[in-house]
Amino acid sequence: MVTESFDGWAVPPGTLTDLVFAEDGGVRHPVLDTEAARGLLVALRAAREDALLRDTVQERVRLLGRAGARFLDPEDPLRQEAEERLPATADISPEMARAVIEGMARDWTAERLAALLSAELSQPEALDRFVPQSGGGRARAFAPALSFHIGAGTVPGVSATSMLRGLLLGSATLVKPGVGDVVLPVLLARALAEEAPRLASAVAVLYWSGGSGEDTEQVLLETADLVVAYGGDATVRSLRDRLPVTTPLVAYHHRLSVALVGRSALSQESLPGVASTLARAVALFDQRGCVSPHAVLVEQGGDVGARELTEALARELERLHRVLPPTDLAPSHASAVHQLRRTCELRRGAGENLELHTGPGASWTVVLESANKLEPSCLGRTVRVHSVVDALEVPDLLVPVGRHLQTVGVAGLGDRVEEVAAALGKVGAVRICPLGDVPFPPPWWHHDGRGPLSVFLRWVDLED
Repeated sequence: MVTESFDGWAVPPGTLTDLVFAEDGGVRHPVLDTEAARGLLVALRAAREDALLRDTVQERVRLLGRAGARFLDPEDPLRQEAEERLPATADISPEMARAVIEGMARDWTAERLAALLSAELSQPEALDRFVPQSGGGRARAFAPALSFHIGAGTVPGVSATSMLRGLLLGSATLVKPGVGDVVLPVLLARALAEEAPRLASAVAVLYWSGGSGEDTEQVLLETADLVVAYGGDATVRSLRDRLPVTTPLVAYHHRLSVALVGRSALSQESLPGVASTLARAVALFDQRGCVSPHAVLVEQGGDVGARELTEALARELERLHRVLPPTDLAPSHASAVHQLRRTCELRRGAGENLELHTGPGASWTVVLESANKLEPSCLGRTVRVHSVVDALEVPDLLVPVGRHLQTVGVAGLGDRVEEVAAALGKVGAVRICPLGDVPFPPPWWHHDGRGPLSVFLRWVDLED
């Protein structure tokens, strides 16, 4: 087990000197004053022309992918360090760390980055030069000279993915990850320094603890050409208030996801597979991810019903407790889980038709109850299961959470899937996908309803 602290920063050589360091949550990091912050930003901007824009976008794809692919190789020293460091910094089990690295890093290869680029831009060469437009004239896409990425820290790998997007487009990039997500962006920046030193001169990763360095952060917010932020609603609101009116903010705020199982997937033969897939979607990231299901809507009319699926899901969560174990919940979350369980016991004692299945401690909880009201779970692999007469009832049930609704993982809808998806989209869902794909969206997904690259770009028209 690794006991020494992790160096939570990676900056171009010579950009930061004579620094004072602090430590937070096992992460050692520099204490940046406003002068040092300004100096770092100047260096990143200056490096951009030679580090990023000298190459074509396709060459950047190759170089970035070469660095990213190292995390798919279990024998690579950086991959091994990631496996060693993630459990302590991200508060996840070693088994979970391996699953998260594999799932995240598969999108960091040159092949997947090229697919993302093609999905977002019909003419990727528009990042290099003016290209003809179907309506006449030409156009070129420009990335922000300097982008500042602020991570939430709840899901490891998100900040690294965001960093790659900025560099892919040609934006000098500064990343401030949350403590739970500090390892992968730092190690990816180190991989870039080894695989593509020139490119790495335009990227910096710096962690500092929440509530500290506010003056420094304000300098960064006021200097960046674009800010990308992941976090809760309050965090996003605060950033909007602090940004210059001319600085774009790409914000990924709090989101909620659910699962919908149609009657065609509810047979004795298919039940074990559906329950296994659903349990894994709940367990990955220990339910901290925006794609993690909090509720399961089960359509009536199958050979088996919500009760059988609830029991099968409980068995699978118990199995995953052994093979993909969670870490201990924070006291506040554990208390919320136990309070939910006590409330369910009281409701059941009062005659309410309700079933409760629980694992050891606060490790997992499944509640089968009516679908009168959908509520977010209290984490800890806590799932509420609801029976519905028809899948088309589900969009109306989700209206109260529509503004925060993100992914709906589906199974057993057959040829009704497009009709149901359209109704879900109207109430706020931005991703409807097979249950098995829930934990790891493809790199080209419309994240919160927007293209992951197009939100960075400014187009310039050259008219004939």
